Amino acid sequence: MKIAMIGTGYVGLVSGVCFSDFGHDVVCVDKNPEKIEMLERGEVPIYEPGLEQLMAKNVAAGRLSFSTDLPDAIKGAGAVFIAVGTPTRRGDGHADLTYVMAAAEEIARAASDYVVIVTKSTVPVGTNRQVKQTVKKANPDLDFDVASNPEFLREGAALEDFMKPDRVVVGVQTERAAEVMAEIYRPLYLRDFPIITTDLESAEMIKYAANAFLATKITFINEIAALCERTGADVKKVSHGMGLDGRIGNKFLHAGPGYGGSCFPKDTKALARIGQEHGLPMQITEKVISVNEEMKRRMIDKLLDLCDGSFNGKTIGVLGATFKPNTDDMRDAPSLTIIPALVGGGAKVKICDPQGRREGEELLPGVHWEENPYRCTNNADLLVILTEWNEFRALDLKRIVRKMATPRLADLRNIYSPRDVKRAGFEAYESVGRAGFVRPPSENDGEKDGI
Repeated sequence: MKIAMIGTGYVGLVSGVCFSDFGHDVVCVDKNPEKIEMLERGEVPIYEPGLEQLMAKNVAAGRLSFSTDLPDAIKGAGAVFIAVGTPTRRGDGHADLTYVMAAAEEIARAASDYVVIVTKSTVPVGTNRQVKQTVKKANPDLDFDVASNPEFLREGAALEDFMKPDRVVVGVQTERAAEVMAEIYRPLYLRDFPIITTDLESAEMIKYAANAFLATKITFINEIAALCERTGADVKKVSHGMGLDGRIGNKFLHAGPGYGGSCFPKDTKALARIGQEHGLPMQITEKVISVNEEMKRRMIDKLLDLCDGSFNGKTIGVLGATFKPNTDDMRDAPSLTIIPALVGGGAKVKICDPQGRREGEELLPGVHWEENPYRCTNNADLLVILTEWNEFRALDLKRIVRKMATPRLADLRNIYSPRDVKRAGFEAYESVGRAGFVRPPSENDGEKDGI
């Protein structure tokens, strides 16, 4: 089947490449000629492991192409996917549907034969019915259906998530549209991956409900972590014990500085707004949003304590700036709250992130970027681990201690054990939900620490 993918952002590009790998003829469309030229050169504008290679494979096979010409791209297409941005609208927290509706109208004016217009973007409940109205108004004679097909891709593992999904959700109004969507996802159906076909509103709600629930799990364990610090419990042991319960599961129970990224912040705000508009406040979701922001500020207080109450004049090394490893995405990353607080407090900040510099240089002014994590530690008064990249999991801690002015570590992802940190020679240590320490220089390591 020929498929047109409108939008070459994260969702659009990954989906377009993967559909072409299924054997479909895919044209990815974008209004930005520079981005299309970049893709035609074989360059990927985002970082996603394996995406560049899979894209090159399908371009070479003749199944994948890129264009700025939407009318030409949708000629003969059985389905046109809308995968444009739906950023949070300023002032009210609602998803901005400007780009979605503009794409729907443009598709309507260009299409002449039957087509299924599929919304891949994350949109509020009721949006697909609005898309249908927009298309009808722009082209009353067009024979078409609309479908909702929300994505559930984890950045850093998007290709595997697309090719081996937990489920595929499809919302339709007609049997004809259902048949088209079934043909698109036939390679997954043949391998027995769950394909859920439902109504439009349920498909839209599944996406928001799933992301809000995962954000709630993260926020819950972060609150438990704060309580662990007061009571002497270890959140890693607590989350392990919780996760062994099959009703709970172990995913998204890792304490840290709060959630970020392109989905959870935007989708929780949008769900809260949907509830308000329908006179039914999403009280749990609203609390999750506020507690997540509190967690970021709580991390700043931890760092302030390690700097003896003031960032002024301190040199601070930061490992990680992206919201999670294996991506270059900086959207709503905890670093965007924490690092400006360090700079604003008068600290000299050095950052190392394997993929974050491209976006980070603009988003985090006043910092110095290093290519090597050890260079971040030169004469530093504090080292902060903000993102758990694999490159940061097996550092030579003793070497770092020797390079620092005052060897103090804030491990905000809990990737090192307090015992190993102490034995390496750090004089002070803080993590999330576990006992830290402040060690006088004269204290020896001994075996009495019991950590």
